[in-house]
Amino acid sequence: MRSKLFVPGSRPELFNKALSSPADGLSFDLEDAVAASKKSEARETLSAWMDAESVRASEKTIIVRVNGMDTPHFEQDIAQCVRAGLDMINLPKPESPEAVRQAVAAIEQAERKNGVNMDGKQPIRILLNIETAKALRTAFDLASAHPRVAGLQLGLADLFEPISVSRKEVFAVQYAMMQMKLAAAEAGVEAYDAAFADIKNTEGFQEEAGFAARLGFTGKSCIHPSQVAMANEAFRPSDAAIAHAMRILEAAKDADAQGLGAYVVDGKMIDPPFYKSAVKLVEHAKRLGLI
Repeated sequence: MRSKLFVPGSRPELFNKALSSPADGLSFDLEDAVAASKKSEARETLSAWMDAESVRASEKTIIVRVNGMDTPHFEQDIAQCVRAGLDMINLPKPESPEAVRQAVAAIEQAERKNGVNMDGKQPIRILLNIETAKALRTAFDLASAHPRVAGLQLGLADLFEPISVSRKEVFAVQYAMMQMKLAAAEAGVEAYDAAFADIKNTEGFQEEAGFAARLGFTGKSCIHPSQVAMANEAFRPSDAAIAHAMRILEAAKDADAQGLGAYVVDGKMIDPPFYKSAVKLVEHAKRLGLI
């Protein structure tokens, strides 16, 4: 997902609009965006909407951000929202690998009860929010807690506000991004950048998304539809990069035939790390329909 658009779970009038948007993924929020008095109604409305054929047939990644495991809403969120139209559960503030495994157990129980994934589809995965100091420090342990963990998502507001770190401090933002990216890479899962709350600051969004893309992040959260196109563009490999990667793959065939471990493409020395990067870029471009 280059772009992951947040949709308040209490705003059903936005659901179909989001489904027709250019966002790669939709994250329906039952946590912060829904008042306590509306949580039951929101989960019921959202779960009914996910049963629609248009949702189940959509190529978008459908995500539900549930309430925290330490709340009375978590079990009900899982029980009602785990269904055929769902791709991921976004778990807020996971504090330990054991908590992640407990969340997986709850999802598995709901899958069995609701008859989900009986047709050979991929099991529902988990996207973990990294939004506490402890979670950032133990991000690798969280990411590798279970094979269903698909990625880590940075949450800078929850991470910074309690410890009085400014969201505008570039060093702090980039430090947290690098820490989480390294943990995600070690665990072999995707890394997703945080939301950018200043909707009118398009330049700031583009700069932050561009930096995340250069760090190898997969995509960025969007809190407004106007940010989706910018995220899609930032995490789209350029035509020049795609062409260069394809030349690397072609040159690799000749190098292998000659028994060479390193070779030159476009004036640059290429060895296994660069080859692996080119393979990944080409695969990504193919998924986006660019090749």
